[in-house]
Amino acid sequence: MTVAWILRGITAAIFLVMGINHFRPRVARGMAAMIPPTIRRDGILKPLNLVYFTGVCELLGAVGILLPWTRLAAGIALAVFLVAVFPANAYAAGKREKFGRFSTAFWPRLVLQLVLIALVLVAALLG
Repeated sequence: MTVAWILRGITAAIFLVMGINHFRPRVARGMAAMIPPTIRRDGILKPLNLVYFTGVCELLGAVGILLPWTRLAAGIALAVFLVAVFPANAYAAGKREKFGRFSTAFWPRLVLQLVLIALVLVAALLG
């Protein structure tokens, strides 16, 4: 099904680019700063390590959504991932002066997050 492959390709490309960005030093530092103080930890769970971990999740999701035997699991995992990272986006939305280009206003970001969740689930479920 050509539409399904195009949709999966777009989804994979989005998460591939987003995942790679997690490993660009300046971007990674900005993302680490977006992690709300209430969930910041030291050691292995320090913010920069969480940014790297989420980058790996996005890269694996990008590959997983393309492979027939991992597609459904990848779609579900990416949807859960998008819910899990939303608190950082919501925190940054309230601090636009601090985060600049990393910050998107709350309501547009929420809509974007819901659209991405729908996209990964549709891409995972299409035959």
